[in-house]
Amino acid sequence: MDSGLFSLFVAALLAATILPFSSEALLAAMLLSGEFDDWQLWGAATMGNVLGSQVNWGLARYCLHFQEHRWFPIRKEALQRAGDRFRAWGEWSLVLSWVPVIGDPLTFAAGLLGMPLWRFTGWVFLGKGGRYLLVLWIL
Repeated sequence: MDSGLFSLFVAALLAATILPFSSEALLAAMLLSGEFDDWQLWGAATMGNVLGSQVNWGLARYCLHFQEHRWFPIRKEALQRAGDRFRAWGEWSLVLSWVPVIGDPLTFAAGLLGMPLWRFTGWVFLGKGGRYLLVLWIL
């Protein structure tokens, strides 16, 4: 993989975690440079961003191993309410996983609530891939 595309992949991965990072500016700069194929840029950004969301999902799943401990920060009742809300809005809400502020908590909640990874990945891919496609189209 080209080092520029790898940098975009890493930037997109970091942007999907709780770290304050953005990948759109790098994507725009790389597109406007004319040195990269649009679809390669889309693929690197989308795959990195989806993988970052899978990291959030995995961390949440791992956290559940500690839910019986007194120090666990989320009470069982709060987890149940969050699950009820997530189910009420539906899995499709993960299409919004790219939205700042709400996206990371959505992906974390899906992991906490035991959503299967394959379904999670499909919804997140639709949202994040669609967002990068829109950014590329606008530019």
